[in-house]
Amino acid sequence: MQCGFRESEQRGKNREKEKEGEMENENDSSRLEQVPPPNPKGGWRAIKYILGNESFEKLASMSLIANITVYLSTRYNLSGIFVVNVVNIWNGTSNVVTLAGAFVSDAYLGRFSTLLVGSMSSLLGMGAMTLTASIDKLRPSTCKDPQHCPQPQPWQLAFLYIALLLLSLGAGCIRPCNIAFGADQFDTRTAKGRAQLQSFFNWWYFSFTLALVVALTGVVYIQTNISWVIGFVIPTACLASSITIFLVGRHTYIYLKPQGSIFLDIAKVVTAACRKSRVTVSLASEHSFYDPPLKNASDQSYTILKLPHTNRFGFLDRAAIITNPNELDNQGKPRSSWRLCSLQQVEQLKCLVAILPVWVTAIGTFMCMDQHNTFGVLQILQTDRSMGPHFKFAPGWMNIIAMLALATWIFIYEQIYLPLAQRRSGRDKRLTMQQRINTGIVLSILSMLVSGIVEEHRRKTALKHGSFISSVSFGLLLPQFVLSGLTEAFAAVSIMEFFTMQMPESMRTIAGAVFFLSLSVSSYLGSLIVNIVHKATQKKGETPWLGGHDLNKNKLDYYYYIIAGLGVVNLAYFNFFARHYVTVGRFGKGRREMQPENPSGSRDLVERESTDEEKGLGTHA
Repeated sequence: MQCGFRESEQRGKNREKEKEGEMENENDSSRLEQVPPPNPKGGWRAIKYILGNESFEKLASMSLIANITVYLSTRYNLSGIFVVNVVNIWNGTSNVVTLAGAFVSDAYLGRFSTLLVGSMSSLLGMGAMTLTASIDKLRPSTCKDPQHCPQPQPWQLAFLYIALLLLSLGAGCIRPCNIAFGADQFDTRTAKGRAQLQSFFNWWYFSFTLALVVALTGVVYIQTNISWVIGFVIPTACLASSITIFLVGRHTYIYLKPQGSIFLDIAKVVTAACRKSRVTVSLASEHSFYDPPLKNASDQSYTILKLPHTNRFGFLDRAAIITNPNELDNQGKPRSSWRLCSLQQVEQLKCLVAILPVWVTAIGTFMCMDQHNTFGVLQILQTDRSMGPHFKFAPGWMNIIAMLALATWIFIYEQIYLPLAQRRSGRDKRLTMQQRINTGIVLSILSMLVSGIVEEHRRKTALKHGSFISSVSFGLLLPQFVLSGLTEAFAAVSIMEFFTMQMPESMRTIAGAVFFLSLSVSSYLGSLIVNIVHKATQKKGETPWLGGHDLNKNKLDYYYYIIAGLGVVNLAYFNFFARHYVTVGRFGKGRREMQPENPSGSRDLVERESTDEEKGLGTHA
């Protein structure tokens, strides 16, 4: 009996296993059907063209950015304050136009067409700059006496400005789209695609660094010591090669259609909230908000996350309150998207508003870094740049010093500091985001103080010998550029990381745009301060602190001390106000983390409270 029972029980188990095996086979087949079929386009076959395009474009743009101050000073005979204004406004415009480039790409043209338009604009701009170097009539005559240099005619400056504007428009189209278009070539819904995407970022940074080194060494040397014409023809040819490579690979690319821009949603939320300014948010029940499920979540290359409703910046909630049933049509959709917005749109804007306090800190920090690209280069021009009897150090090479300082610190931090700290404490002990931003701000202040001390010594030495070029070696300026590179390593990298971490995946492009916008505002603000200092210190019979062609007659060190004072104010602002926005959770203090939206349309979310460690972005930054 027992044997029969065991045999029948065993046969039953075997049948159950066979059924389970059949079900598993069915599930496996269904899972195989769900895996997206391999796309004949995209992947590494497309990336090689994109990396080639990116490398040549960066080589061209960086060779001009690194040496534009020297070119305007020596070939256009522009005074120091004029050069600083032109360079700052040009850099600021190039960065702020990225917002327009991102909008046009996301809403209308798509990334491929935007990149192509930007590349063509950059080619025209670089070609125009080459003409200014090769045609003497487009520039003023050579300056023989530093005290009485011939100034450019208005039409000559107009031609120069048009060339710089074309370059700014090109940069505004290229910068927000180049990495994103490369990422479009990989299917991140698969593990293989995600791994390939990580490799793409590594190769992108490698090609970017390689192009930067070539631009800051070979091309800058040719421009400064051999010929400006040849030095501009090379980047022009590089841009032409960049466009050619980009078009050759057009049959291998994956083209994603424009999905609409988040900037338009932001405008709609602000407009709807203003229209309902008299609505009391506190009286609105949870059911009076327009909160539809997300659509087409499974069709994206990233996981769409549903942002939970928060109480911060409550005045924006008015945009999602349904004050009248007639605001919805028969299908439950808003009749006017400029009067009623979804909670998702409102929460996206709240994420953007939440980073503004740290964004202000970024502006103050970047303003200190900008000084070395303008006044720092002008200092080098009036120092002894000799390296032996037949070789002179190119002023544009100082940017390499800052890059080397940045790379050296990253290597020490990742390869030496962290392993030692882990062996001693038994766990990963990284510097917090607060610590890194604070360190970066302090380094920016030190860089200004060192710049002022060095400039005072350089000027006194030149005046003592009665010479335009000081006998002080350019090597004395190396510490201030090293401090500038370390400022970028600590503050700039951390601030960019904070912007990216604070935004959901669907708004990562906005994080980059906001970062570039902070660079733009810092350039404009720096130009404004330069003009204020110039006007305030300009007295009858006295030379202002800034202005003219000769730094020996200025008080540039006093200006550096003013910027250092503003850095101290920025440090106090960050520690007493902005740092509190760094220590909260990713989407607000005491918030519930958002979870992926159910592709089927269900709005049920699995929520959990963040732990104290998860709330502190800086804890394991």
